[in-house]
Amino acid sequence: MSSTLDPNPTAPRLLRLPSVLDRTGMRRSLLYEEMAEGRFPASVKLSGRAVAWPSDEIDAWIAERIAARDSGATS
Repeated sequence: MSSTLDPNPTAPRLLRLPSVLDRTGMRRSLLYEEMAEGRFPASVKLSGRAVAWPSDEIDAWIAERIAARDSGATS
């Protein structure tokens, strides 16, 4: 078995900006605006200039949007 395989594929991962934008369908400017307003998960600082987002928090945010749509609520 390859040593590069994730032993726990369901464990949260840190996603970089392009992956987050792809998963959410958001533009970069909207993502940062929503973060500033507290309506989107905060990023995690990786180094001086690098940030990422926990995949489980992004998944929960997406699930909340779907639940709001299904219940007829608006945000």
